[in-house]
This record gives sequence, C-alpha cells and structure tokens, in this order.
Amino acid sequence: MPDDRDPAMPHVNRLEASGSNDVVQARDVHGGVHFHRAAEAAFAVTPSQLPGDVRGFVNRHAELATLTSVAEERHDDALAAAVTVITGTAGVGKTSLALHWAHSVRDRFPDGQLYVNLRGYDPGQPAIPEEVLDRFLRDLGVPGSVIPLRLDERASLYRSLLATRRMLIVLDNAATPGQIRPLLPGTVGCLVLVTSRSHLSGLVARDGAYRLGLDILLEDDAVALLGTVTARYRGHDQRHELVELARLCARLPLALRIAAERAASRPMLRLDELIADLRDESALWDALTSEGGDDADAVRTVFAWSYRALPEPAARLFRLLGLHPGNEFGAPAAAALAAVSAAQARQQLDVLIGAHLLEQPAPGRYEFHDLLRAYAVDQVRHLESAETRAEVSERILSWYLHSADAAAARIAVFDRYELTGALPADVAPAVFDGHETALRWYQAENSNLVLGTRAAADAGLHSIAWRLAAVLRGIYIHQNAFDDWLATSRIGVDSAERDGDRRGQAEALESLGRAYFQSRRIDEAETSHRAALAMRQSVGDRFGEAVSLNTLGLIGLRRRRLDEARTYFEQAGVIFAELGDRRWEALIRSNLAETLLEVQQPRDAADILADVVTVFRELGDRASEGNALFHSSWAQRELGNLDTARALIDEALHIAEEEEAQVWQAHWLVELGAVQRAAGQLADALVAYQRAAAIQRQLGDRSREAYALDGAGQAYEEMGRAEDAIDFYRTAAATHRDQNDRWHLAQTLYRLGQAADDTRSLQQALDLLAEFDDPRAAALHAAVIEALPDR
Repeated sequence: MPDDRDPAMPHVNRLEASGSNDVVQARDVHGGVHFHRAAEAAFAVTPSQLPGDVRGFVNRHAELATLTSVAEERHDDALAAAVTVITGTAGVGKTSLALHWAHSVRDRFPDGQLYVNLRGYDPGQPAIPEEVLDRFLRDLGVPGSVIPLRLDERASLYRSLLATRRMLIVLDNAATPGQIRPLLPGTVGCLVLVTSRSHLSGLVARDGAYRLGLDILLEDDAVALLGTVTARYRGHDQRHELVELARLCARLPLALRIAAERAASRPMLRLDELIADLRDESALWDALTSEGGDDADAVRTVFAWSYRALPEPAARLFRLLGLHPGNEFGAPAAAALAAVSAAQARQQLDVLIGAHLLEQPAPGRYEFHDLLRAYAVDQVRHLESAETRAEVSERILSWYLHSADAAAARIAVFDRYELTGALPADVAPAVFDGHETALRWYQAENSNLVLGTRAAADAGLHSIAWRLAAVLRGIYIHQNAFDDWLATSRIGVDSAERDGDRRGQAEALESLGRAYFQSRRIDEAETSHRAALAMRQSVGDRFGEAVSLNTLGLIGLRRRRLDEARTYFEQAGVIFAELGDRRWEALIRSNLAETLLEVQQPRDAADILADVVTVFRELGDRASEGNALFHSSWAQRELGNLDTARALIDEALHIAEEEEAQVWQAHWLVELGAVQRAAGQLADALVAYQRAAAIQRQLGDRSREAYALDGAGQAYEEMGRAEDAIDFYRTAAATHRDQNDRWHLAQTLYRLGQAADDTRSLQQALDLLAEFDDPRAAALHAAVIEALPDR
C-alpha cells in the first residue's frame, strides 16, 4: 500500500487518546464488532479560547443588556445562528465589550468558545477564511489530514460540526463580510459576535445580523474609567482635571487606559502638569487629521505622549517591534529583534504592558492592538535609518530560520533540510530539549513562520525565504498543515529563482512537490518533482537527484505504474550506493521491496527486507525499521509462513507502542488482521481491523480507514456473515471512490460483487482494472471475468 506521506520518514502523530476505549476483545464477538463509537467521539473537543476579561471594565450597561436581549431573541429563531456585529471607531472599546459580555454568558454555551483576531485593520496581512477555518477545525479536534483544501468544503465541514452544538464564536477585528460569511454556523444553537470598524451593511442585510453601534464613553463613564485605573495610586485629583484629561483622550477607552496608566505611574506629579504635557503633544500632532479627524488625532496624541515617557530601551523595543512579521510574538523573538538578552527583553516588555502599549493574551506571549502596531511601524520608519531597519529585519528573520531549523532537528530527526554555513554572529536561536518543546514552539509561532517567509521575500532576503521554506518542510510533513506548507513553498520557489540559486529552487520545488503529494494532488506533485530532478541534474547534485528519483518512484507506486516505479528506485539506489549513504540506500531498497510485493514477487522482497531491517535497527531509525517489518510480514504471509509473519508484525507493533506512534500502529494493524485471517483467527482479525479503523478515524486518514473496513468485510465474509461483509465493502468502496483510489476501489468492488452477487459492481471493477497491467491486476482481472455470470 503506497503511502501518500513523506517518502523518507513515516508520519508521526502523538495523541493523548489511544483509541483503546473503542476496542472490544475477541471473546466479546457475537453479534459483531461495532465501528461507530470512534466516529462519534473523533471530534469530541471543547475549545475554550476567549482571551482574558478586561480589567476595570466600566459601565456600558445599556450595550451589555442589548447584547443579552438580542442573543435571547435570536435563540428563538430556529432558522439560523444568531449574529451580532459591534461597530464603532478605532479604540472605542469594541473588543473589550465583546469579551466582557462573552465571559458573562460563556456558561450558556457548554460546547465551548472559539475566538480569532481577523486582523482586518492590521498593517500586515489580514486573516483569510481558509486560514481561520483550518485553525477552527483543528481546534474542534479535526486532524489536519482530513481538513479539505477548498474553502467551501472547509466551511461545510465546519457547519456540520457545529450543527448540533451550542457554541460562542467571537470574530474580532473584521474588515469585510467576505471575511466573516464562511465562518458562520448554519443552524441555531451557536452565537456569533463580530467586532468591526465597518458597518458591515451587507452582513446585516443579507445575513440578518444585528448591528450594535458603540459610541465614545459618556463623560461620567470616561471619568470613572480614569478613576478605576488611578484610584490606588492617586487620591488628590480633581474632577475637572479628570474631565479635561478625558476630553483630550476623546473619551475613547484605549486612549483613556493609556493616559490613566501614565498618571498612575507618576503619583507625585500633579495631574494638571500631565495634562499640560498632553496638550503640548496634541499641538505637535497633525499627521492623521485628514484621515481620522478628532478621534484619530486624540488616540495618536495619547500614543505619542505615552511613548515619549518610556525609558529609551523600552521605547526602542516598541518601535523595533513594528518590524516583527506578525502582531503576536514571544519574549525570545523580541530579544532577538532588539539584540538584547531574554531577561532584558522581558523587563522591557513588562514596561510596555504596564503602559498599555502591548497586551499579554497568554503567559509568555505578547500582542499589539492594531492601532498601536501601526504607530510602532510609523515610529520605526521615522526614527531608525533604512540601514538599521534592514539589519533588524534580517536579524529577526534569521532568528526564525535558525530556530525553525532547531525545531525541525527535534521533530523530524531523519528527514530535514540541514542549514549549512555559519550561524550569524548576532543570532542566538531557540534551543529545544526534545520533541514536545520543539512542537509547542512551532504551534505558537506557526503564523509568524509563514508571515516571516513572506516578509523575507518582500524585503529581498530571498536566501532566507527559500531556506525557511525548505526547513519548515520537515515539520509540515508531520502536521499536514497544507495551507502553510503550500504558501511557504510557493514563496520559496519564487525567492530561489530571484536569488539565482538553482539548488535552492530544487529544494523549494521538492517542498512544494511533497506538499502536493501528501495532500493527494498527484499531478501537481509529479510536475514539481520532475522540475526538481531537472534542476538537481543540471547542477550535479547527486544526492538531491537520488531523492527526486525516489519520490518519482513513490508517485509511480501510488499510481500503480509499477515498472516505472521500479526503474526510479533502482536508479536512486545506484546513486545512494555510490554516495555511501546507508540509510537512504536502505529506504530505496525498502521501497523497491514494496514494488516487488505488488508484482507478486514475495521471495525477492523478503530477501531484501531481511537486510534492510538490520540496517535501520543499527541506525536507530525506528520508524523505517517498523515499516520494513510490516512489509516483511506481508512477504512472509504471501509465502505461507504465517508464524514468521505474525512474529514480524508483532515486532513492528511493539515499536509503534514504544514510540507512541498511532499512525504506524493503525497502518500495521491491518497487516496483523490479514495474518490472523490467513491463520483462521477471524474474531481476532476483526478486533485488529476495528482498532485500525478507530484510530484512522481519529487521525482523519480516510483511505487507510477504508483499508481496515475492507479487511473487516473479508473477515465477516469468511465467517459466513455475508450481510455484514456487504455493509463494510460498501462503506470502503464509497471512501475509495471519494479518494479516487481506483486500484483499491476495484478490489473492493470485486469482493462486493462476489458477496452480494452484484453484477454491476463486478462490471465496474472490470472497467477499472483495464487501467492496470501488472501481475496482481491481471490475476484480479481473471477472477472478475470468472465471477461475471455471462462470461
């Protein structure tokens, strides 16, 4: 069974759940093994994603009551999910209101809350619906391998998952209805809360959203907000002074909080002196008058007033953060950006948090309000030279490149693009002590890694851009993060071409080809890998040439062009033998053995695999060792050596258990079932197939789930339970058809036709087999001909 995943390293996905709760023992098999509980529980995840509530929230009683009233009224509408849009000018407190209300009603939504910042007005790239749906689906427990590529299919799956749930979805900082519509549930039970500076009239008119306009605070409320923040530090301020300070802040909560924090941090300075400073700042500020009017002037004035009061190290970090590729980041990235120690960076970040110039959505993570990020960008452009900006950008992007390389070394030990050359003197990348810490870093930084790749290309740092795409390949292989993988690979291809680096082009093309291959876009994968092969041959890259030949062999195996696959594997094997690369030579021989098994030459395959297992064991490559044992079991089973086959597959499954690798376990359990069926242990085989199907459903690998279902059908048929067999064959056939897996579909249709005495299924199998000309296909073709009643 050819694998659509990476050709060099079996996919690893460590999960907390083992799937064992869905397993029944052989002694319990009477009425049948039930495969349904795993399907129901596969996406049983309750996200809780609301950022923290706002400290010192003041008033807005009428707006809060309106939100509650609208939510209750809309819940009675059985036709659609309730959608409320909070609109208002920048800094008026839309997000604070939304989060404060959401926290107050979260208990009404027992199935959880989803939150996303759509970055609609951020200086960088806004979030797109495809990106958000990918994240939401993963957060709901959908494995990456089952997430569709097309937007409409993702939206459909999302709506299906929410159809019977009561969830609260907060879509913050939306710019257009187009950002929002694919994220709306389709049925009642969920509530969607949107914040936007736009009126989003289309969403109101077409989608029935309720719009709540948010105005600036009333004078008394603005004064109360100032007092809430300053009360513990200042007890002598006069009301008329607070009124004047509120006026200068345009009674906008964002500006009020920043001004109040500055007043609180200087308790011995009279408020009228602070107000005089703010008036002076206001007189100097006129940059945004034409765009934003008085409100924008007031906000930017307060930003400048607070920024100028910062200690210089914190002020420098604030403006340099305007060069960070994303609006959210960790302390190590900030340290790398400013070329300071981690301790110094945390100290300066604490100053910025205290001044309300940054937010802290989670421990160790920091985030800009979009207005403040725009201000930071403006300051760095005005106060730092072009040379300094270029130096800082290259330093932070190099930090991401080398940190990603360090993470890949832990996540993808045997399959990674290794950076060459000396580490830049001013870059100290992240260090990881194991797989889990590296994976957590990637999960926190994955958005910045994509944005960083794009930023490197936009800045003309093409060498960093294509290398970042190549390094990330080893991580993406294990995450099925196809959107990010394809995006970075395409940027990498373009940057390597602009850089004039043909080796780099080949690496980027390989990344792109692997992303296509793993996402089952085989035509595009073949095009990319053929282009990479040509590049590598043109520059004399023998190692890369052999890697490309191997991948083209796997594509041939996937398409069941077995002679072609064998030729590619043999060519790659010769090169790796010349290079003396034992691991790659063993991988090629393992792939060649699989090809021999497909053409019914199990003896030759078994001879190869016996040597290959030894090599992988000596190298400590557990994944490849287990896969070779799996193929060895297949070979021995076909030779009739069932005891040997059983020992080999048990050894493979022991490796999967030790490594906590459910992907390997689920795939290899199907072979265990086949060995048990061959030995007449039909009840045990059903348990193996059930375990495989349950885990594959959790992992989202529909093709491999269908292999297990087909095996269960065979076991039932051999038990004399034709009706059960037919049900499983039909389910497997439907999946093979959906996946366009024509070879496995032909096999299952033949079995279905036999079990159900269904001429139509047999004829369909015969039509499909016309595409294949190998010995196994020829034997199946003859069997179908014999089974057809009119032949």
